[in-house]
Amino acid sequence: MEDLHEAFSMFKEDFPDVYNAHEHLGQIIHEESGPLSEKMRWLIKVAISAASGHRVSLQTHIAKAWEAGATDKEIQHVLLLIIQTAGFPAFMESYSIYKTMPDLKEE
Repeated sequence: MEDLHEAFSMFKEDFPDVYNAHEHLGQIIHEESGPLSEKMRWLIKVAISAASGHRVSLQTHIAKAWEAGATDKEIQHVLLLIIQTAGFPAFMESYSIYKTMPDLKEE
């Protein structure tokens, strides 16, 4: 997947060793540390990013979830689930980010 954010591309260029180490750790955690499916892992990351208020991560994780086969209904459900833990304002912020994203789903 192409970088969604210019700052991330600049980070990779300015700090290649840090980026490579970060990517390696992420790969181990994401792919080798448990039994969850690819789609489920990205949906969980959507929830974490939404609840944490990390806009850039949320956009990336929604795009990755779509890439892994998540549907709009699944992503919307994940976002609704944060209302009771992170609060309605966190949901609304995350939902507005989701609704304004370009449609990057595979056809």
